[in-house]
Amino acid sequence: MRGSLMGTAVTLAAGALLTAAMTTASASPPDDSAAHTAAARPVLVDCMWQRDVRPTDFILACGDGNSRLMDLHWTKWNDGKASAEGVNWVNNCDPYCARGTFRSYPVTVKLDRPAEWKKEPGVQHFTRMTLTYKDARPDGFKQVMTYPLWD
Repeated sequence: MRGSLMGTAVTLAAGALLTAAMTTASASPPDDSAAHTAAARPVLVDCMWQRDVRPTDFILACGDGNSRLMDLHWTKWNDGKASAEGVNWVNNCDPYCARGTFRSYPVTVKLDRPAEWKKEPGVQHFTRMTLTYKDARPDGFKQVMTYPLWD
């Protein structure tokens, strides 16, 4: 009986070790090169110094929020450029900003000139944004407006 009990214990221990080894191997994350590639692409840095990829909205006027991009639909986001269609909501500040009216202007957004982000070396971020207004545009704006993005 004692030999049978010892054999059962050895078999159970071997089974437990085999199960543990298989569980550990299957719990390891797969090598997802697509996720690695996406993580290495440039980011867009917002007013709060947070990085984002393909945001649906973005504040352009960080100090007062009187210009923001909304409803962004990204058609491209790669190592060198990004493009989106969306709406630029701009306060006309008439008679002054606190009493002004926000108006919407359809735009194409382009990001380019990626460079290393000073806050997080090793992370690339876009450093320039170009807005192209499709039809109407805010008073004093050109059809194409180019802005440097903060670092």
